[in-house]
Amino acid sequence: MKLDPNQNYTFNKYFENGYYSEDLADYFGYQLVLVNLILPLYQGELDRLAELRDRITEVLPYVPLTTELARREVIISKVVLELIHYTNVQIRIEFGIKVSNLLQGNLDYLIRTYKTNQLLVVEAKYEDLTRGFTQLVAEMIALDR
Repeated sequence: MKLDPNQNYTFNKYFENGYYSEDLADYFGYQLVLVNLILPLYQGELDRLAELRDRITEVLPYVPLTTELARREVIISKVVLELIHYTNVQIRIEFGIKVSNLLQGNLDYLIRTYKTNQLLVVEAKYEDLTRGFTQLVAEMIALDR
């Protein structure tokens, strides 16, 4: 894999160009290791989950989810905003970051808890999750740097 450091590469460009996630990680000096994670379960009551599901299900027949923006507006934003109710996390939407010409762009959602120094990046992809994962790799590298 060869990138031109004089060119501008946005996170989305990595998605569009179809680079392999492993090659991108290697180019920036990282190693991509795929493992199964066992994440902790939320111990509180999910008292608004049924309402959220009903609100989303109600509008789905009327809104085609053919674009990233449609999916973000109709589904993902609703779910992400519910996280505030349950976890009191900080959410940044369209969070801009520029490390270099090779690592720049906007994160759809950056969710961060400062108490435990954990973060989550949500990328609203649908049509090609493999290439979307490559974009996410670029975003993670940028955040690390």
